Amino acid sequence: MSTPETGGSLPVVAILGRPNVGKSSLFNRLVGRRIAIVDDTPGVTRDRKEAETMIAGRDVMLVDTAGLEEAAPETLFGRMRASSEAALEMADVAIFVVDVRAGITAADRAFANWLRRARRPVILVANKAEGRGGASAAMEAYELGLGDPIAVSAEHGEGIGTLMDEIAEHLPAPLKDDAQDDANRPLRLAILGRPNAGKSTLLNTLIGEERMITGPEPGLTRDAIASEFEDEVGRIRVVDTAGMRKRARITHRLEEMSVAASINALREAEVVVLVLDALLGLEEQDIRIARLAEREGRAVVIALNKWDAVEDRAAARGRISDTLETSLNQLRGIEVVTMSAATGAGVDKLMPAVRRTHERWNRRIGTGALNRWFEHMLEKHQPPLVDGRRLKLRYATMPKARPPTIVIFGTRAEQVPLEYQRYLLNGFRTEFDMPGVPIRLQLRGTENPYAEAE
Repeated sequence: MSTPETGGSLPVVAILGRPNVGKSSLFNRLVGRRIAIVDDTPGVTRDRKEAETMIAGRDVMLVDTAGLEEAAPETLFGRMRASSEAALEMADVAIFVVDVRAGITAADRAFANWLRRARRPVILVANKAEGRGGASAAMEAYELGLGDPIAVSAEHGEGIGTLMDEIAEHLPAPLKDDAQDDANRPLRLAILGRPNAGKSTLLNTLIGEERMITGPEPGLTRDAIASEFEDEVGRIRVVDTAGMRKRARITHRLEEMSVAASINALREAEVVVLVLDALLGLEEQDIRIARLAEREGRAVVIALNKWDAVEDRAAARGRISDTLETSLNQLRGIEVVTMSAATGAGVDKLMPAVRRTHERWNRRIGTGALNRWFEHMLEKHQPPLVDGRRLKLRYATMPKARPPTIVIFGTRAEQVPLEYQRYLLNGFRTEFDMPGVPIRLQLRGTENPYAEAE
């Protein structure tokens, strides 16, 4: 679908939706820098904006469009709509954005009908879904009949990694000349952590050269720097990032941009190596980074660096294990590699741990095995009563990996309490050996009008 004016052979991804649903904020998030002007006034974007960016290892042309509005062709809004329609014509993938705060409107339904006739892959994005109630509010978008809505908050950066994965799944196959390269794509790895934890020293040790400037001064790395190397399995594209401080301690604009680049590297990665200073242990900012990786659906391995300087190693491991158990239950069983990046001791254990974690993150469980496990879990502990009525959970499917995603269907399934959801997730993680990877659980009640179309 690509044209010379949109980047030649690059796949085109167009963002569409009513005015003021957050299209430009989403565009900026996916591009990784502020290009489109963002304002609460409807209609701020009047022309298409285009930018090349990388999504899940693929270069794409991202197009931000004017808001879709019903209007006479000769009016300004009519011309804006025509521009959006032209963007859809050239697109390989369309992202349709709705505002969950405003709810699904008649205009959303009309444009959804139009998009279903467009013969393009359409990804439904439920924006402004931050907070605890955001995901449940996003479920209202099922009525549009465009598949599973992806709950995001473009303003706060939530759910962007999941959206990137979905875009990558719908991109057209690469040209024949690039097909072999696509089949042999490197594992995408990001090294994150607080300043001076040893991230750049670790990268230099992994690739076997002084690629990054290192020293005792925090903050030597300002940008996200990519390098490639090979292990026994294949190629790895690794990105070393600037240290991520607490927001209150970020005082310079340059450092704000460095942290933004680090977060973008996290979203582009498949596995995140979280580097800790073993002398300091697992601190609040490390937990924030790990939780961000989990929210974005990324697998995590912990590199416990400067291990050679730790005197009481048993106590240090115990403190790490206790903090992981209480603060990172979503990544239960995460692999921890003790090492010294400066001397190289233990670094050889890191990539095998990354490869194991990556394999789990990619793993699909067959429907038969999944439902045998599911039936066993139901027999072991029946779903609780809600409002005096028993929930009837019927079956489970796993429509995707990267990260592993389970969908459970049943009468009023969406009312399953959080405690029972955690019971199912922990059971799944144990049964299918998936420590250290985020797992998504989606619940579909029979009153959901989209469920019967599954």
